Parts: sequence; structure tokens; C-alpha cells
Amino acid sequence: MNAFTFAPPPPSSAAEALREEVRDFLKTELSGRTPLQKAESWNGHDPEFSRKMGQRGWIGMTWPKKYGGHERSALERYVVLEEMLAAGAPVSAHWIADRQSGPLLLRVGTEEQRQSILPRIAAGECFFCIGMSEPDSGSDLASTRTRATPVQGGFLVNGTKLWTSLAHLSHYMILFCRTGDGKEDKHAGVSQFLVDLKNTSGLSIRPVNAQSGEHHFNEVVFSDAFLPETAVIGKLGDGWNQVTSELALERSGPERFLSSFAVLVELLRVLGRDPSERAAIAVGRLSSHILTLRRLSRSVAGMLQNGENPALEAAMVKDLGALLEQEIPEVARLLSPVEPSVSSDSDFAAVMAYVMLHAPSFSLRGGTREILRGIIARGLGLR
Repeated sequence: MNAFTFAPPPPSSAAEALREEVRDFLKTELSGRTPLQKAESWNGHDPEFSRKMGQRGWIGMTWPKKYGGHERSALERYVVLEEMLAAGAPVSAHWIADRQSGPLLLRVGTEEQRQSILPRIAAGECFFCIGMSEPDSGSDLASTRTRATPVQGGFLVNGTKLWTSLAHLSHYMILFCRTGDGKEDKHAGVSQFLVDLKNTSGLSIRPVNAQSGEHHFNEVVFSDAFLPETAVIGKLGDGWNQVTSELALERSGPERFLSSFAVLVELLRVLGRDPSERAAIAVGRLSSHILTLRRLSRSVAGMLQNGENPALEAAMVKDLGALLEQEIPEVARLLSPVEPSVSSDSDFAAVMAYVMLHAPSFSLRGGTREILRGIIARGLGLR
């Protein structure tokens, strides 16, 4: 039986020195934002804020300087991420490009792709979305039916991608689709492509509104959309290996346990300095879970710093994090008689309502709970 390894993250004095700089920046930049606006955090889309982060050198932090990066450590990057999320900064514009699309291009992209795109991402001026999920396929990425067919000079793409976050506000998509038959092995014959969302004909982006009424998700339909040969990312047919490496970056960060943090902050304000014994026990338990997940997540950051591929450990962080994120608003509601309402004058009621409307998605995005637990079980040799 295999075992998960969550080694202690290495100490980083540079990371802790950076923490104070980030907090000072956020104190100024977020001074006019309400608690409800802060609850949006990594759903909050603010290109100007992203540009300011780029000017500070806080996007593409670990990348080589020749591509606009800053060659800082993964732990320094981690400090920036957790401070942004804990404070409720609007980071969604650059988030996906910084977290996984840029690193994918850095690892397997062509030199032309790196030179033309990575500096713009690092500057906070180029935004990405992910074309993975499809209708009727859930989290089973290998069942993708969108197909890229070779033609003179490139490929014609046909199919549909669903739940594509912020496609309507992004410049590029990383498209995961089928290029082979996959009859004997559904993990074979899939590839990744760089899709220019602003200049590709045969592509339409349709809104899918959340139950809150917000427009974050989209359905992206490809109808004989032409992609040039230069759009291929990495090796044709090696998409499965590429995308599974990418998922370790998507599943292990502090966004996987801090999505409900704003509720906990407002709950503490409501409870005050003299909470009941029941409330103190509940808050203490939630706080200990956050600290434990932070320890696991920082450990994964250390593994990434060492060039490892902690896909199994990342799946564990994501699964446990989603459980906590969904539990926090439920516990908060039990501890306070306030009725959740996004239109309430109470910051606590408004923040709790916002998070409760989004909480069902926490165990879906980045891989459903069932998929993640299957990955964990295989990692432990149980299936």
C-alpha cells in the first residue's frame, strides 16, 4: 500500500518578509470594498487590480525572468495567494492564467507561445479559461467528445465545453479535446490547444447563470472552428499526461479551503469577544481544520518547489478543503439566528447568503468528490 507524504514545507524568511508587504498593499487597495464584495474573492473580476498585482511582480512569480517572471519561490507565491484570499481580493481575472495555464505553457509550450503570452500574463494583462468539462460527462475528462480533426494547415474543432469559468472575459482558452479514436484506451489520443477567444471564427460563448444570478460560467460551442498547427500545446496525443500534471496545480492551493473564510470572519465579529461555550468550541474546531489544511497545502507548494508532481496529495487537499468550505456556512447558521440574505443590511447575513448560494459548487469544481476519492483510493492501493 502506498502512503501519502506531506513533508514539512521548508522555512522561507523571504516569504514571511513578503507577507507584510502584501498586507500593506491590500490594506490600501481593499479599503473601499464591502464584506460582501470581499466574499467574492477569487470570483471577483477586476482587471485593474490584476494589473496592479502584475506591476508588483505578484503574478508569474516563480517563472523565469526572460518570460516576464520573477524567479521567486513557490512558498513566496503561496504567501501572496493566501493573503489575497484571506483579505477577499478580486483575483479571478488573472487567477487561472497564473495558477495553471502559464505553468503549462512554460512546461510544454513552444518558445513562440511562451514569448508571446507569458509576459502578458505576468503583467496582469492576459486572462485564461479552461476548456475541460463537457455536457453529460461530469468530471470524467477522458470521456471528452470535442474533437479536433486535422486539415490543411491546422485543425477543425467541433464540440461543446461547459461550466467554462469567465470564458466571456478571457483572452485565451486551454482546450482539452480528442485527436485520436481512443477506442482501446480513452486516455490516449487526446491533446491540448491554445485557443484565441477573440480571433477564432466558428466559436460561440453562451452564458450559464449561477443560481445566484451571476454570470461566471459559460457554454463554449465549437462549430468547424479552425485552429492553426501552432495552437497545439505540447505533444499531439499527450494531452492526458499534460492535463493530469496541470490538475495538481488546480487542486492544492489555498483557494481550496478559503472560499468560505469571509463567513468565518463575519461570524467572529457577530460572536464578539465573549462567545458561548458552544460557539467557542465550534469556531475552535473550524480554525484547527483550516490550520491543518494550510499545513497540507503548503506542503504541496514545497513539493512543487522541488519539481515533484504531488497529484495525489493535491486531490486530498481539495477533497478535505471542499468539506470544510461547505461546513463553515452551515455551522455559522447554527450559531446565529440571522437569516441569510444578500440584500440584508447585516454584513454577516449578506456574506453568509452569498457563500451558501455558491457552496454546492465547492465539491464539483476542480473534480467532483467521487472522482477525487477514486484518485485517493488508487493512490493508497485500495482499488
